[in-house]
Amino acid sequence: MKTYTLAFDIYGTLIDTSGVSVAVRQYVKDNTDDFVQLWRSKQLEYSFRKGLMGKYEDFGVCTAQALDYCCLAFNILLSAQEKERLMLEYKVLPKFEEVESALSALKDAGHRLFAFSNGSNEALYHLLDHAGIYDTFEKVISMKDIAMFKPHPSGYQHFLDKAGAEVQQAFLISSNPFDIIGAASYGMHTAWVRRSKNSIFDPWGIQPNYVLSSLLELQAVLAGHG
Repeated sequence: MKTYTLAFDIYGTLIDTSGVSVAVRQYVKDNTDDFVQLWRSKQLEYSFRKGLMGKYEDFGVCTAQALDYCCLAFNILLSAQEKERLMLEYKVLPKFEEVESALSALKDAGHRLFAFSNGSNEALYHLLDHAGIYDTFEKVISMKDIAMFKPHPSGYQHFLDKAGAEVQQAFLISSNPFDIIGAASYGMHTAWVRRSKNSIFDPWGIQPNYVLSSLLELQAVLAGHG
């Protein structure tokens, strides 16, 4: 069976960013879902904007500034300590239910597994270690190394360089359409994990090679690829 180099996005793909909802709810009450969704949306937007401006800042800065925006948008006054507590929740977010078993099966099948994220190495270590999956990966590769954010093309080349892989043998696995489109545009194979039935893939004329409802489907997909 052929084996591949697999780049796993972290936030939203392996790790459930909505896990912050429990902590948010005590401050936001009935608007929790909208608050969490806007926080995530602004987090990504700010990373895109900083990348375009050539004004890189750590992904954690984008997350903190997005939280500030949400507090203004929902007219919620949080103390510095309360904001810090919510930020700390990003270090202990839960993994999706099937992640550990799916990764173990892929590793046992001989595939090379890498974590690949906009987050810093320090943040990713804490997050993946807390989730119990850090040691599953051959290496954790951060975009902070090159002071850029996905989906900039340099990021996918950075991954290939760090993984020592050829683009034809590499897969990007992500729940984020922008990431899938970025990797596909660079020539990588892609698998979109559609974490919600309400998720919409951007209609840009670029499609993922595969659409998964669960990471447990990935091993069969790779076995039949090519």
